[in-house]
Amino acid sequence: MRILQINHPQELKKIMRDIRVDSCGIEIMAPKAITHIVRVNSLSNIAANILKQEMLSLGGEVAVSRGALTGKVKKTDCLIMANLVQFQRLDQKLHRQPFGLANLASDLSLALSNYQKDKFELKLGRYKISLGPGHARLMGIINLTPDSFSGDGVYAWPLIKIIKLVEDMLQNGADIIDIGGESSRPNAKPITIKEEIKRTIPLIKEINSRFKVPVSIDTYKPEVARLALEKGAVIVNDITGLRHRQMADIIARYDAGVIIMHMKGNSPQTMQDHPKYDSLLDEIIEYLGRAIERGVDAGIDKGKIIIDPGLGFGKTTEHNFEILRRLKEFKVLGRPLLIGPSRKSFIGTILKTRPQERINGTLSACVLAAQNGASIVRVHDVKAVKQALQVLEAINN
Repeated sequence: MRILQINHPQELKKIMRDIRVDSCGIEIMAPKAITHIVRVNSLSNIAANILKQEMLSLGGEVAVSRGALTGKVKKTDCLIMANLVQFQRLDQKLHRQPFGLANLASDLSLALSNYQKDKFELKLGRYKISLGPGHARLMGIINLTPDSFSGDGVYAWPLIKIIKLVEDMLQNGADIIDIGGESSRPNAKPITIKEEIKRTIPLIKEINSRFKVPVSIDTYKPEVARLALEKGAVIVNDITGLRHRQMADIIARYDAGVIIMHMKGNSPQTMQDHPKYDSLLDEIIEYLGRAIERGVDAGIDKGKIIIDPGLGFGKTTEHNFEILRRLKEFKVLGRPLLIGPSRKSFIGTILKTRPQERINGTLSACVLAAQNGASIVRVHDVKAVKQALQVLEAINN
């Protein structure tokens, strides 16, 4: 006898086939074995009690605050605990209920549907990138800066040497090249639009003429993004999460992809000034959800949106740990997830090492991120991370 650890519904179905369960029975029983715990915040006391009774009638459970049961509070957070079949039946029941429960049913159905998505196809200009479970793609970092936190800035390198670095990244497994001209480390000094264009655009043009690879421009300046897209970039990596409507308009106009990142605070200069959260994941998910809506409202194709919780951008070491540990919870947004742990200071805090000596810690974080649902991993050390992810993929498959 053994207790099974199931990481994916397909694993469960394979085990059922191995013991020769009828194929129709597999389809009926598999959803009963896939359970979820869903948190719903700030539900009215009346709605919460109806929700609890309806789920109890289906064999599931809803945890609410003690005050909601005694009538001492007007609102409560809820934890709904059920399998997929029970959630499906709950949906039917709630659509017949008042007090906003029909809307809750729709939101709950969408959240569960998004959470189960594990395959995406990004159409980026002339490129298509398929994303699926257990196969994280690699984004190689090129920092055209003299003040990068990671010590990898190639600001003073001749163009031909940078091109060789890009070529090496591609040969070692990079799927996307991300080019940045301004450091976003804490307390970094901003540079002018003119200087950022001078640093980035020549390289984008050169890569576009030499290689067949999607290029991302790491910038929060609409003017830089526009020129980069005009010269061949197909993704904008925006650390400010589409806070500027002009940025969203430009991305939509060029039908480009976008990485929407969460950053606490208004700029890299202030983001690490004692960042505090009432509820870390709730706040980041809400922020990213609203940013997705802004992008879609501006005309950006939702199928070209990637989300990034922003490790190290207005986060303490403990915040970064929590994000990596609970990364799967971001799947509720229904978009591919990018994560960038490479050489970050939280790794240095653990290992007591300089940025260039954090490769082993980076590998651990990247493997964990990929296992927990990251579709794209943004890294400096492409070859090492690629090899680590190949081992993970072989084990999972």
